[in-house]
Amino acid sequence: MGAVFGTAGNPQDFYDRGFKHSLQMPEYLYGLGLGAYEYQCGRGVSIGAETATAVKAESEKYGIVMSLHSPYFISLSTDDADKAANNIRYIVQSAEAVRAMGGTRVVVHSGSCGKTGRAEALARSKANLARARRELDDRGMDDVVLCPETMGKINQLGTLEEVLELCGIDERFIPCVDFGHLNARTLGGIKSREDFEHILDEMENALGRYRAERFHVHFSKIEYSSGGEVRHLTFEDNVFGPDFGPFAAAIAARDYSPVIICESAGTQGEDAVAMQNMLRKAETELKIK
Repeated sequence: MGAVFGTAGNPQDFYDRGFKHSLQMPEYLYGLGLGAYEYQCGRGVSIGAETATAVKAESEKYGIVMSLHSPYFISLSTDDADKAANNIRYIVQSAEAVRAMGGTRVVVHSGSCGKTGRAEALARSKANLARARRELDDRGMDDVVLCPETMGKINQLGTLEEVLELCGIDERFIPCVDFGHLNARTLGGIKSREDFEHILDEMENALGRYRAERFHVHFSKIEYSSGGEVRHLTFEDNVFGPDFGPFAAAIAARDYSPVIICESAGTQGEDAVAMQNMLRKAETELKIK
């Protein structure tokens, strides 16, 4: 299939071109030569059934792969029983919405460390994520793929190792590796192709080739401080990373087929096109060799 590129939410260029409603995003993405759209439900799942059905029709018309980002306020590591139950309800709502839009992948935040330490927080996240998976299965949504995300702030759960451990709960889970987040939480630790290769090796060793080659990607340049992530940037930034070129070379060599979602600040569309062009160039260079 090959890698598929798209945007998280609607870029400024979408509105500059006269589009107004998310229903038009599949058409916009198709016009750019892109093939994926991650619908944002960060503040809650509010999309109605009629709109979701219309999005599905448009995504199918233009060949757009749909995914959904679940609410940011989900914290799988909570030790509060009521909050844990609410979190599972939010994940169920996210799953229902993405299926109605014709997609299967739901990106989920792992939670915070709180006052109890990383190990205990991770254990709670694993237990709550397993509960969410059982709830989805009980509701006949066994096709929904949960994608725990690597996070950008050092005091959050969401190192690569923690996300891979969460994905170990169920063979249907696929990691959402946000390379901007990982670069931010390691204070600029992703610079070379070898740095990307190390991440891909860890993922493949933990999950196997099948899941690794189909993983979910968030990519953007992110400003960071001593605590990790500060804010998302655009590809015009030359101070903070990471750069996409070395990653393109790595996945081209492995023949991976991830869904790659651009999270640049307002320039998701043009930056996603730039990433797609870099990967196509890397693939062409491999064939020439």
